[in-house]
Amino acid sequence: MEKLQEKGPLKKKLGLFDAAMLVMGSMIGSGIFIVSADIMRNLGSGYWLIVVWIITGVMTVAAAISYGELSSMFPKAGGQYTYLKEIFGKMMGFLYGWGLFTVIQTGTIAAVAVAFGKFTAYLIPALNDAAPIFQNGSYKITWIQILAIGVILLLTFINTKGVEGGKWLQNIFTGSKIVALIGLIILGFILVKGTFWAENMSFGWDAFNNLKTDASGNFTKAGWQSISGMTIMGGIAAAMVGSVFSSVAWENVTFVSGEIENPKKNVVRAMVLGTSAVMVLYLLVNFIYLNTLNRDGIAFALNDRVAVAASELIFGSGIGTIIMAVLVMISTFGCVNGIVLAGARVFQTMAKDGMFFKAALDNNKNGVPAKSLWMQGIWASVLCLSGQYGNLLDMISFVIVLFYMITVFGVIYLRFTKPGLERPYKTWLYPVTPIVYLLIGAAFCILLLIYKQQYTWPGLIIVLIGVPVYFFINKKTT
Repeated sequence: MEKLQEKGPLKKKLGLFDAAMLVMGSMIGSGIFIVSADIMRNLGSGYWLIVVWIITGVMTVAAAISYGELSSMFPKAGGQYTYLKEIFGKMMGFLYGWGLFTVIQTGTIAAVAVAFGKFTAYLIPALNDAAPIFQNGSYKITWIQILAIGVILLLTFINTKGVEGGKWLQNIFTGSKIVALIGLIILGFILVKGTFWAENMSFGWDAFNNLKTDASGNFTKAGWQSISGMTIMGGIAAAMVGSVFSSVAWENVTFVSGEIENPKKNVVRAMVLGTSAVMVLYLLVNFIYLNTLNRDGIAFALNDRVAVAASELIFGSGIGTIIMAVLVMISTFGCVNGIVLAGARVFQTMAKDGMFFKAALDNNKNGVPAKSLWMQGIWASVLCLSGQYGNLLDMISFVIVLFYMITVFGVIYLRFTKPGLERPYKTWLYPVTPIVYLLIGAAFCILLLIYKQQYTWPGLIIVLIGVPVYFFINKKTT
């Protein structure tokens, strides 16, 4: 610990505005521009599309409000890892940190960076048309992946130069995409002449799905099938995989609590303000989709790029694609920066506890964990080349929600086991708020276990592999 201080303590350079920008910037990546297609295929009604986003919004804000109590009690770097370790012991903290490093944080960095590369290819077609650098069967390395790695390494390098540089980059890019999204929302109602709103809402509470694929795995417009009863519940759970994944990473702000001014108050404020603002934006963007595109237009948008299809109708096929490509590039670049900035602080905190590589322990002369940043960046780059991260990310929403539930339950658990602990902030509407999250989260997880097991077991296996790793590490340290 003394060595860490000598290398430079964490400096409190992030104010409330910076923290809120980190929350919003980490949340808004590429998901909101894509996942509504999958939601519509699963449920087939404008009403249900809105319901899925409202449920996700309630979940997200309820979790952020509940986390606020823990952030005020444990206002130090490490965030969720620290909460889980302090409440349930080192093993639970390690399993979360293990999942975070192996795929949750690094896989998200990789996926969002590749999304940046794919939308860059809209503006530079040569990236799409270029032959693969390497190909062996179905596995290939493309220039888009190389561009993604370049973005990861560039942002990692910028963040090793101090919190200040990463902060300003985050504020500029997050501000830009918020302004652009608001512009898209306003113009989506002003410029579109023919509206599909009434048609999309005419299905009412009837639900349908259309999930048939051809031999190549592409979705086909084979006809909508009416669904009811528990099948609707399964459809909601499957649809929420995308909306939940689009709404995570807000907890990244807790990872950098040690660098936020007045963390006991500002972390919870940033989480609640940031998550609420983003969920409102998400809902309004979906109103635009329902206004500009019919049901098939949303469900079967080319490569699920609903935002591109809507933008082409708002601005015209040429300029619309360019505008949306630039917006997604800004969005994904800022998202990667936020996740890079925050994640390395968890691995540094784990190193202090002997649960991660010792090299991650030290800060550099700029007061940031440079080696931890580079470890995160290098592994994220490897995942870029693996070609598997995208499939994994589709399947870890279950695990992310599971850890959220454990953490939110920790708020209730501590109220009973340690009622005398100082709580500078107490969860609003306790115990209703954490119970609401636990009920929705439990329903989501149980329905996925019953109806969509392909979304559950890969993430669980990744976490469970951490159990023998934990015992191996502890055996070495004892």
